Amino acid sequence: MKRTKNFALVALLQLIAWSGFAYTPDSLLAIGNRAYNQGMYDSALLVYNQVAGQDLQSAQLFYNMGNAYFKNNNVPAAILFFEKARKLDPSDENIQYNLSVANSMIVDKIEQVPELFYKTWWNYFYNLFNADTWTAIALFLLTFLIILITWFVLTKSRTSKQTSFYLGIILLFFTITAFGLASQKYYYSKEHQEAIVFTPAITVKSSPTQSAVDLFVIHEGTKVKLLDRVSGWIEIRIPDGSIGWLPENSVQEI
Repeated sequence: MKRTKNFALVALLQLIAWSGFAYTPDSLLAIGNRAYNQGMYDSALLVYNQVAGQDLQSAQLFYNMGNAYFKNNNVPAAILFFEKARKLDPSDENIQYNLSVANSMIVDKIEQVPELFYKTWWNYFYNLFNADTWTAIALFLLTFLIILITWFVLTKSRTSKQTSFYLGIILLFFTITAFGLASQKYYYSKEHQEAIVFTPAITVKSSPTQSAVDLFVIHEGTKVKLLDRVSGWIEIRIPDGSIGWLPENSVQEI
């Protein structure tokens, strides 16, 4: 019976690959999950990539793809898609855990430059929620700010005016902060500012040319910050602050 089910699933996967039939993303995701659960990781990735090809941005999809690549021992691709998933849902503990496991398997163990305390605080709150949640929080705070302003204008009591004024100042600060976090999170989700190295070992150059001075070597799976692009080369920064140039085709953007 199990062999018959597997055969039927394989036939369905081949039909998806060869036919032009328009399956919905949800139905494709369900089929891909069935293939994954039966250990058919290549087939699951075939379906997941077809869903991703429909421009669907989903933390769950990218998480599933990361798991499938990890099961296929493709650690750089697993890290890439776990990072994509975390970009959309930074509060998901499963994504965080699986990403840390995948990162523990790469060659490079780069110490990160210590952050200033206010950056650490900002990044802590920044990583709590996605853009939609921060937007909802900002709108919620704005609503109460408007209520406080109305109370300040209408009340006759001096004490009430003072209370509403100082509360309004505090609430204004938190409202602006929440909108700032929502805006930064939104643009971060749309832009490609980071990438994963996909070349097993590559030398970082001092300038965008093959004859430039060799600076240091990094390996596949390492996450880099994208700084600039010039004629097929990208300027990158690694977590310890070192900067250099790589061929653009040696990385894939998150």
